[in-house]
Amino acid sequence: MGIEIERKFLVVGDAWRAQATRRQRMAQGYINDAAAVDVGTQRASVRVRIAGERAALNLKSRELGASRQEFEYAIPVADAEALLALCVGGTIDKTRHYVQHGAHLWEVDEFHGDNAGLVVAEIELNAVDETFERPPWLGAEVTELTRYYNLALAARPYAQWTNEEKNAC
Repeated sequence: MGIEIERKFLVVGDAWRAQATRRQRMAQGYINDAAAVDVGTQRASVRVRIAGERAALNLKSRELGASRQEFEYAIPVADAEALLALCVGGTIDKTRHYVQHGAHLWEVDEFHGDNAGLVVAEIELNAVDETFERPPWLGAEVTELTRYYNLALAARPYAQWTNEEKNAC
């Protein structure tokens, strides 16, 4: 069993783009319904992701905060494509940019399609209280706001948010 410790932030401006060392387009969807996870009848999200020529099935426990159980298994791309067709809600289309800043590698997700306009940065840590250097392009932390989770974005994309939701952090 793996434990993922991850914090999520909004991104301010485009300065991070010059620091990106590589990028990768990703498509992902969810086998289970966000509403079932929200009300607790399901306690984990089940994600299918295709990233380049690799695909994976991922299960992540549903706990609010930076620390969650995570399990990931490589699967054939053809299987992932078939599973994406079975997903509920929409498909997440994004480009992940890898940005080294200080001692950490940041993953900056630039969303497309119905989530266009949303850019978030994630950092994986070794401990919940681990310190890290904040890049100047880092905005408000949204780790505790479930609407920024990819599972929620598949069910209710950024394009459907009110201006109040987009500006409240």
